[in-house]
Amino acid sequence: MKKLILVVALILGIGITANAQSKPTDFKFETETYDFGKIPLNKPSTYTFNFTNIGDAPLIISNVETTCGCTVSEYTKTPVKGGEKGFVKVTITPVGAALPFNKRITLTSNARRASMVLIIKGQSVESASK
Repeated sequence: MKKLILVVALILGIGITANAQSKPTDFKFETETYDFGKIPLNKPSTYTFNFTNIGDAPLIISNVETTCGCTVSEYTKTPVKGGEKGFVKVTITPVGAALPFNKRITLTSNARRASMVLIIKGQSVESASK
């Protein structure tokens, strides 16, 4: 019985030590909010959020969700190794009335924070007439 307890304790100890040595994957964005300022209605405007994987394991973004049809995204779809960089590119095309906007872009990944929100904001304005 003592040998069984010793073997179980040894296996648990090795597992805990191995787990403690690797840093869980996570990302660090240069910025998590971007202000477009004033942008014309019906004209696409784009910003790229750049990030670095600050963990040891490969970072995988599985989904990027925007809050409306006027916002589309592109992102790094391949695993980002520890220390390497990736991106989330967001394009907004404001439509309708000239109003302030504040949009959320929700990322789902295998990072320590499984869900993360990026924000774009600004003011849509009437286009200048020709």
